Amino acid sequence: MEISERHGMPGLTYPEEYLKRLAADLGAKFAGIFGTETVERYVLESYTALLRTSKITTHLASQTIRFSTERLTALAQAKGAIESTIPEVLFVCEQNAGRSQMAAVFTHHLADGRVHVRSAGSSPSASLNPAVVAVMGELGLDMTEEFPKPLTDDVVQAADVVITMGCGDACAIYPGKKYLDWELTDPAGLPLEEVRFIRDEIRRRVELMLAGLDSA
Repeated sequence: MEISERHGMPGLTYPEEYLKRLAADLGAKFAGIFGTETVERYVLESYTALLRTSKITTHLASQTIRFSTERLTALAQAKGAIESTIPEVLFVCEQNAGRSQMAAVFTHHLADGRVHVRSAGSSPSASLNPAVVAVMGELGLDMTEEFPKPLTDDVVQAADVVITMGCGDACAIYPGKKYLDWELTDPAGLPLEEVRFIRDEIRRRVELMLAGLDSA
């Protein structure tokens, strides 16, 4: 892993040391599916992508593992190495800091295991929109573990349904997938009352989307 900049991880002098440790832990999970080089490459790419946008690196190690795991799982599903038994839904907006995150959290909460959900951003923000976190918290939905993630080809390939929210033409188009575009106002910079309106509209659309998946 060719990274030479110093990093402030406790007990680690160079980032390649800690990335190799992360890759070694993750390699056991995907043993027999992906080789060491593939896992290391995904960990490095995921780390670099998150570091590019993150302002605070306190949780970078755990976020790198989660992002790498999500991408490798998606890649394995797309290649047929891991069977996907439930629909895969991907929400994409520009920053992955508001609309797509709310949609993903609502889907996870309301689907009760019937759907697997991912979210991503075409130009991810450094952190979640605090107003979005606040209005979701009003409904008892905790978003403190969520974080913006860049859109990658592997998660698009693994999705059955791709729902975009003002991300332009960032999503690759693959045959056999259902693409929807939800025209929703970006909550960035808006007062809480307007963010609540967007939140409630997203919930309504998620409920309709889930009902359609159930009937299908």
